[in-house]
Amino acid sequence: MCHPEARRTGFFLSGLWDDVRVFLPLTRHLTTHRLGVGSMAWVAAVVYAVLGLVRFATFRATTFDMVIVDQAVRGYASFGAPYTPSVGVSKGLGPETLQLADHFSPVYALLSPFYWIADGPRTLIVCQAVLFAAAIPSLWLFARRRLGVAAAYLVAGAYAVSWPVAQAVNFDVHEVMFVPLLSAVMIERFDAGRRLPAYLAACGLLLVKEDMGLMLIGFGAALALSRRRLDGAIVAAAGIGGLALVRGVLIPLAGGSDDNHWRYDHLGDSLPAALWTLVRDPLHTLHLVFGDAMKIDTLVLLCWLTLFLCLFSPLILAAAPMVLERLVSDYSLWWSWDHHYNAFVVVIVFCAGADSAARLLRRVPASGAAMTTWAVAVAAVAVTQIPRFAFDQLADPGFYDRYPRAAAAHEAMGRVPDGAVVEAANHIGPMMTHRTTVLLWEPGSRSAPWVVADLSQWTYPWRSAADQGRAVSARQADGYRIVFSADGFVVLHRPGS
Repeated sequence: MCHPEARRTGFFLSGLWDDVRVFLPLTRHLTTHRLGVGSMAWVAAVVYAVLGLVRFATFRATTFDMVIVDQAVRGYASFGAPYTPSVGVSKGLGPETLQLADHFSPVYALLSPFYWIADGPRTLIVCQAVLFAAAIPSLWLFARRRLGVAAAYLVAGAYAVSWPVAQAVNFDVHEVMFVPLLSAVMIERFDAGRRLPAYLAACGLLLVKEDMGLMLIGFGAALALSRRRLDGAIVAAAGIGGLALVRGVLIPLAGGSDDNHWRYDHLGDSLPAALWTLVRDPLHTLHLVFGDAMKIDTLVLLCWLTLFLCLFSPLILAAAPMVLERLVSDYSLWWSWDHHYNAFVVVIVFCAGADSAARLLRRVPASGAAMTTWAVAVAAVAVTQIPRFAFDQLADPGFYDRYPRAAAAHEAMGRVPDGAVVEAANHIGPMMTHRTTVLLWEPGSRSAPWVVADLSQWTYPWRSAADQGRAVSARQADGYRIVFSADGFVVLHRPGS
């Protein structure tokens, strides 16, 4: 007779194996539809990778942030610390500044094995593409459980071509690449009653960025409203504890500051002060959230992904804190629909939409047809938005044109020897980071032995190309000499350094 404890252990291990199998191509959950769902995910990954690789090859990638991530992953891959000299020198902290002191993203260490195969930004671009696409199976499973098979394909397809994903893969690489997959697993596994992988995914989110605890707080509230009070309390407590530990202990321990990237001086000089300001003056808070046309555009575009049905599900609470974090800041870049910021919550929005559709349409006549109709409309919305956002570039032949000054750029970069420290123009740095230590070419001298400037165009963080010309002259007066100049590119070297 089997001992009860052994039986319980066997059940646990069996359940754990089932949870692991959900991510394998031949999982029993996707046996019938593995070809369709798998094909959708792989096609999405290829499209994302093509977009990123073409941008890289045509000098559209940037030092901030492609080089930052490359330097961090390169450190992990060599079994060393994730130093990011590009950030450290730019902020006056020195070349041995840890990436963890800027943004707490130890999850980048997971990419290091791929650098043992082929290191450099191209590897990061492909990894990001695969990770964004990897959220599709879990999203499909959640939507199928709520709406049925056909609707699940439509919702997963809508995510695949959605504008938050398009804008994210269009702008270098960022820690957000891990969030759609982890948030999809967390939501779907809790919904399936598989708590262990759900908790593991939730813990994984805390390793992505210092503010991801906000998502766990919101998701904990959503679980509590769904009558899973204990799980909700645990997840919310993990979010609060994660925020306090990362911002108050781990970032300062890594050499950063607990007020790093603080964009709330108008609310107070600390998190408690800012929260108190928001709570004591709700009218002012509403004005902060809705008082700017760009903020309203972003909110409307996010909710329009699901025809606004996402607003009627408790799951939307998981996205609310992170969206509000951006909207009440004084940094306009965070409010916009551009770049990668909205990809943090895109899976949550679609899951909330599917949940709401199931809740609201379950009681109407022919509810299955009604849910499918909603999913068709959601997919149509996603497709009609493609021309407004980054995926539209893929249909433009000019997007694939060779960089007009590629020959001069490559010749300029070739003058810098392997292993050198070089200050490079923002769009040149990513092409050199695999073989040199890249710093950003900025107005103030960083005393690097080599400089690769581009005087033919405005480039971050310069006010004008003329300013760069004056900076080159100042470097010459400081002992640098020009070793190459053609088509706007200037390479300077300081002898003896």
